[in-house]
Amino acid sequence: MKQLFLVLMLWGSTWPLYASANVPPDELVKQTTDKVLTELDSNREVLMSDRDRLYRLVDEIVLPHFDFSRMSQLVLGRYWRSANDVQKEQFTGEFKTLLVRTYATALFEYQGQKITYKPSRVKDGDDRAVVQTEIKPADGPAIPMHYALAKDDDGRWRVFDIRIDGISLVTNYRSSYGRAIQNEGIDALISSLSLKNQELMHKQ
Repeated sequence: MKQLFLVLMLWGSTWPLYASANVPPDELVKQTTDKVLTELDSNREVLMSDRDRLYRLVDEIVLPHFDFSRMSQLVLGRYWRSANDVQKEQFTGEFKTLLVRTYATALFEYQGQKITYKPSRVKDGDDRAVVQTEIKPADGPAIPMHYALAKDDDGRWRVFDIRIDGISLVTNYRSSYGRAIQNEGIDALISSLSLKNQELMHKQ
């Protein structure tokens, strides 16, 4: 899912915006995209040569905008209910780390593709929203990217799913992880994610 990397890249360098609960979800996406692309252009060589700095940067700028707890519950589905507290905590941590490090290793795939935004139709009192964007590659059709967001307890919008060209991030992981749990159990899945995260951490 190469498009996932591009989608995740659009959510960075936005801590000033995160402090506000009044930013509409479509404006949040647009403003944060502009900021992260500016930072990428300014620091590309430094970030490419310093993997640890890249991971730290991603850890700081991506985490506030994703509801990893909600995502983890949706990804595990019925297996979340049967998992114990330790397994839930371990899975959420490893899943979060995987997304962050996957994002980091693919951060530089963006090469100036055009991004368009559609206004979100959010009414007063709504606690969920979908932000629709399109990314136009240099060749080929535009790729639709739909962000599913929900308000947290503080009224801030946070992403809990992304649909990439019609494919749900949550559904995609739920399918593959569900098979893994069925075959080997949740502890084996957690160990596999931990190993993958270690590989990504040391990837040059």
